Amino acid sequence: MSPVASTTAAYATTASPQRLAERIRGAASILITTHDKPDGDAIGSSLALARAARHLGKRVQTWFAGPFDPALGALLVDERPGRAPESLPQQDVDLVAVVDTGSWSQLEHLGPWLRARADRCIGIDHHRSGDTGFADRIVDPACASCTQAIVPLLDAMGVPFDRPGSGGPGSIAEALFAGLATDTGWFRFSGADAPVFALASRLLAAGVEKDRLYRQLEETARPQRLGLLARAMGGMRWLAGGRAALMTLSPEDFSQASGSAEDLAGVVNAPMAVGSVEVSVLLSQTEPGPVVKVSLRSKPPLRPGGAFVDVNRLAGQFGGGGHVHAAGARFRGSMPEAAEAMAKAIDHAIAG
Repeated sequence: MSPVASTTAAYATTASPQRLAERIRGAASILITTHDKPDGDAIGSSLALARAARHLGKRVQTWFAGPFDPALGALLVDERPGRAPESLPQQDVDLVAVVDTGSWSQLEHLGPWLRARADRCIGIDHHRSGDTGFADRIVDPACASCTQAIVPLLDAMGVPFDRPGSGGPGSIAEALFAGLATDTGWFRFSGADAPVFALASRLLAAGVEKDRLYRQLEETARPQRLGLLARAMGGMRWLAGGRAALMTLSPEDFSQASGSAEDLAGVVNAPMAVGSVEVSVLLSQTEPGPVVKVSLRSKPPLRPGGAFVDVNRLAGQFGGGGHVHAAGARFRGSMPEAAEAMAKAIDHAIAG
């Protein structure tokens, strides 16, 4: 799922790729991090930038916070990222790069550490909103993935990531492709436009093995994922005359299915196979508490210029965000309260 971002109208590019490349060249040590519970784009972006910086002789460490899909571990190869909240970086660094988010709410586990070093932080993102306020940042919502937004920076750094034969496991090209593919639903989403396919072609020419990568990232689910999917769809609620689907997963569901948050990948997409469904929502709680995680998906219009539901705007009503067809939020309240609030919001969005 694409990450939640806070709404700030002034969130925009403030520096050129050349400027960020200069800051990277001027740093001896760099820490690269991303939003909590990183997805394929977040991890791919972190690894691509880390490998490029090491190519320039920099001392680089990556740092991830919260759980992520175990399948994404295939991208790490020899990378040994630090993990929060279990620990925090102990060694100070000259520069910090934050990728695939510009929202403090997405950086909770490393937030205090980052705030204390905000003057050393740069940002690379492709979401429309954020509030970190780093002085030097690239924000390109026209990009379908953060890895796509990083490419001009890598070119400015002069790192040859796309030479024939340079796209194998552990490469910059593979990390870039992983983010591009996963954030476009393996090139099915509406954001997969001509520039996306041009970049994909550039990376495939470097030797990226897309079939192997697809199997490693997308065909590794545990049986528990199917158990959670069955429970989610078993209690599915149809809204707006069948144009939307609302699913819930409670702590009891996770216990009965012996599942975890890491098993949720793709569950929210299942109702989208129904022809009439325009919006799918999954509400989940892995453990009792006052917060319900909200995942939203919507379909693009059937014809150019046609109507569709902007789930980024829908998520924004609950302090979340993301993309027009994939977004998320956190609802403070009980599961029944979250379900009722989301049902009303969806009915209003579809009616509007």
